[in-house]
Amino acid sequence: MSSSRSLLEVRNLSAAWDGVPVFQDVSFDIGEGEFLVLLGPNGCGKTTLLRCLAGLERPTEGSILLDGRDVTRLPPHERGIALMFQDPALFPHRSVYENIAYAPLLKRRPTAEVKEEVGRLVTLLHLSGFEDRRPDQLSGGELQRVALARTLAARPRLVLLDEPFASIDVELKAELRSEFRQVLRASGTSAIHVTHDREEGLFLGDRVGLLFDGGLHALGRPSDVFGSPGTARAARFLGYNVLAGPAGLVGVLPTDLQLLPSAADGLGATVLIAGPVGRENQVVLRTDDGQRLEMRTTGSVPLPGAHVRLGWERSVRLAPD
Repeated sequence: MSSSRSLLEVRNLSAAWDGVPVFQDVSFDIGEGEFLVLLGPNGCGKTTLLRCLAGLERPTEGSILLDGRDVTRLPPHERGIALMFQDPALFPHRSVYENIAYAPLLKRRPTAEVKEEVGRLVTLLHLSGFEDRRPDQLSGGELQRVALARTLAARPRLVLLDEPFASIDVELKAELRSEFRQVLRASGTSAIHVTHDREEGLFLGDRVGLLFDGGLHALGRPSDVFGSPGTARAARFLGYNVLAGPAGLVGVLPTDLQLLPSAADGLGATVLIAGPVGRENQVVLRTDDGQRLEMRTTGSVPLPGAHVRLGWERSVRLAPD
């Protein structure tokens, strides 16, 4: 859990590529020991934002304060912020031990202290027995564990994670997500994690923010952001169907969409495709006015081409985009 004191303060930050805005007027804080997730589709500026925080890109406007110190114009090595990319980018000619020990040795920390630090991180990240291996002898998950250990060995105040699980096999993702979260919490290190995977973001974050359309939206606890997305754009990204209700736009989850008796009043739609997804059935439909919808149900589903009536009992009110 984070403390009430802000470690990082981002104020009215904007960035552009060749004069074209990437994001504008982004502001947020992150507390000591907090894990903040920024969710957004590909191309929304997530990586550019991290690069600005790390000092690899210059924002066009705004400020970045770390521990109350303005680091907006400082070079990367003077910030105390570490950026971990999707590609682990380990030193290929160095062993696991040498990769992890690189930053503390560069800072001329005592050899005994470095050995103790590396040993602690090796144990935390389940890398015991791998110390003498080279990167080309490791799996994708092992490479990411070493990359995190190397990052933490530098003792940064803040770690930035740029979609670190995007290239990891599905069966390893859940394990690595939990490991990373536990290790960062154990070390007391604050982190900002960016991803386009909404399940990953909602699972990991102490707080979650949605980054799209050039700005930061709906920043809050994962349950609050998911339960009250606010706008139609945010609801669509979080997996809601956006529909016109009696009092305006509403968001309806696929699990809350229901098939009604054929004679009942309801939203008319045609089934495009239907089939099992684990223990549920997924149905993709096209409404009579051309909108694509998704429904999840444990009951039977009609065949493709069937015209059905749809209803819902639960929904969230939304503002237009």
